[in-house]
Amino acid sequence: MVLPLWVWIVFYVLVFFMLIADLKMFGKKGQHEVDIKEALKMTCVWIGVSLVFCLGIYLYYPVEPHEKAMEFLAGYLIEKSLSMDNLFVFLMLFSYFGIQRKYQHEVLFWGIFGALVLRSVFIFAGAAMVERFEWILGLFGLFLLYTGAKMFTHDEEKQGDPGNNFIVRLFKKFTPVTDKMHDDKFFIMEQGKRVATPLFIALIVIETTDVAFAVDSIPAVFSVSRDPFIVLTSNIFAILGLRALYFALAAVAKYFTYLKYGLGVILIFVGVKMLLAMNEYINQLGSLVGLNINMPHKEVPTLWSLIFIFGTLLASMGLSVLLSKKKEEKSQA
Repeated sequence: MVLPLWVWIVFYVLVFFMLIADLKMFGKKGQHEVDIKEALKMTCVWIGVSLVFCLGIYLYYPVEPHEKAMEFLAGYLIEKSLSMDNLFVFLMLFSYFGIQRKYQHEVLFWGIFGALVLRSVFIFAGAAMVERFEWILGLFGLFLLYTGAKMFTHDEEKQGDPGNNFIVRLFKKFTPVTDKMHDDKFFIMEQGKRVATPLFIALIVIETTDVAFAVDSIPAVFSVSRDPFIVLTSNIFAILGLRALYFALAAVAKYFTYLKYGLGVILIFVGVKMLLAMNEYINQLGSLVGLNINMPHKEVPTLWSLIFIFGTLLASMGLSVLLSKKKEEKSQA
């Protein structure tokens, strides 16, 4: 590990204060409804903070600072773009429970806090596995090809349905749940019993959805960097701005119905990129089964990856807006 322990400690302390600042800037608990103007403003702030951190990497990182800064940007962009699909699941989830906008940011705050903890565990475990068993990156690549192809048949409504969530069903077996909202409360006392509210069920679904989402996104970031610090920080900075991005996207969600296809292309691209770098293991595997694959080693430069990911994201978003507007015009005609 290149960086000393104190750098990691300082980073997590910084993240803690940024989370508190995020909560304060979005207003007092349960008393503030975030509008699109405020959401866009905060989204810009979080993107700005992330770019400042990237500049810090470029200026002060002890090893290959220019390359590490590019890796951070590519990882950040991958995580940010994939998280947009996850936000649409959250949007349907809040609609399912009828959770008012002024209470949604509280659920998202605790959901993001839990995601930060889980992502840290996953990334440290993934980095340790990659360092010891490099061939596992080939499995990551194959998995990304699968998940990228699956994006083309991805059903957000099914994923956001609490009835399909195993953890929710298990939770309900041990804890009574009320069907009525009680403002911003996760639990209430009812007839002498502690009862969970729909707000807490929504939080469970968000946390478990993020676990499934992390299984896709973290291997994707390992395709552009194997440095645990770069993988971790790019993930965390992308997650920190999710609340603001959610409220910004909520108002225009209907215009991004085709975004998932662009995300599928991105996942397939990073999967192929990862497999091209694992040619030695693929060739060895082929020889074991009597095949002479002779796959050449190809390293896709980080800059090219960044350009492709950014271009694909912009193209899919632009196409979504264009086709959605044409669909609206036809329905009005």
